[in-house]
Amino acid sequence: MYTLELNSLTDTERFAKILSEQIEAGTVILLSGDLGSGKTTFTQYFGKFLGVKRHMTSPTFNIIKSYKGIYTIHHMDCYRLEDSDEDLGFDEYFNDLDIAIVEWPQFIEEYLPEDFISIELLYIDESKRELKMKAQGNNNLEIVGAVYDQFTS
Repeated sequence: MYTLELNSLTDTERFAKILSEQIEAGTVILLSGDLGSGKTTFTQYFGKFLGVKRHMTSPTFNIIKSYKGIYTIHHMDCYRLEDSDEDLGFDEYFNDLDIAIVEWPQFIEEYLPEDFISIELLYIDESKRELKMKAQGNNNLEIVGAVYDQFTS
């Protein structure tokens, strides 16, 4: 597991840019953190660097929103799926061509792929976050290591 300190929105933007430069088609990002920890802000920056022109918002009521950029990005907010066993066809979104960002992944664990990048954002104070990043799958492990090295150099 890699831990980074984000001391400003500029750091969050820089992290998103570095990750967007390393990301590969088919990557699934599990994004966790309390309300207000910066999940949507990270996603907006990440999407911007991958060519998304539309404003990305949290898909709380839609559950899944898709955006076109360099890749199709499927942004999922699974918060409302707590205590639900409904399969919304997640396997269609976890594919070799697109990027999937899953907020509140713990509520759909049984549908998640084996390989993923996990990012946890912890609220420290108004401008400071702690980011914990880990991965499963060889490509994802390489991506996470490269992102950490670039961010900390």
